[in-house]
Amino acid sequence: MYNLHMATIAIIVANVLVSLKGFNDTSFFERYKFGIGPIKAGQKERMFTSGFLHVDLAHLFFNMFTLYFFADVVISWFGPGKFIAIYFVSLLAGSLLALFFHKDEPYYSAVGASGAVTGVLYAAILLQPGMDLMLFFIPIPIPAYIVGIGYLLYSIYGMKSRSGNIGHTAHFGGAIGGYAVTLLFKPDLIFTETLMVILLAIPIVILIVMEKMGKI
Repeated sequence: MYNLHMATIAIIVANVLVSLKGFNDTSFFERYKFGIGPIKAGQKERMFTSGFLHVDLAHLFFNMFTLYFFADVVISWFGPGKFIAIYFVSLLAGSLLALFFHKDEPYYSAVGASGAVTGVLYAAILLQPGMDLMLFFIPIPIPAYIVGIGYLLYSIYGMKSRSGNIGHTAHFGGAIGGYAVTLLFKPDLIFTETLMVILLAIPIVILIVMEKMGKI
């Protein structure tokens, strides 16, 4: 059904190989996962390496499955080079936002490609806001931009309530990264998809305001 680009395959292979290593080597997993204490102590590489580790096969599969569906949308618009840039900027943005919100929690840790994958997802939504998405628990197609806005609002709720063992902060940071870099690469979207650009910015503005007010 999909002819995956080599850039997508390379990223998936890297995630699989590093994650499998982490599954079987606890010391490797502990050394390269995202951790506030070690990062503040100087191990900045964890902000990238943690994005290739996963807690289990289900975690790995879900992230790679999502990437599988949306990577080619971004590549078809920008090419593999800019797709890879969006992926890694989103990964870094997710780590930076997690570092900012959890800077006073030295034992906070996280792993997963969710930030990078969410960045690719949001880039795809911004590029093709009219596309429909099918969610596992809702058997009808839903416009991509509605899913995007809803997911970011849910992430704000998750960050505020600290609900579940989910890296909401990294997801949100990744979305911001994907959103910003997509507009940087294709600024005319501001004029051709003005409403979508504004709508997708609303959760970002809400997060900034809540943070400034000390509500999150």
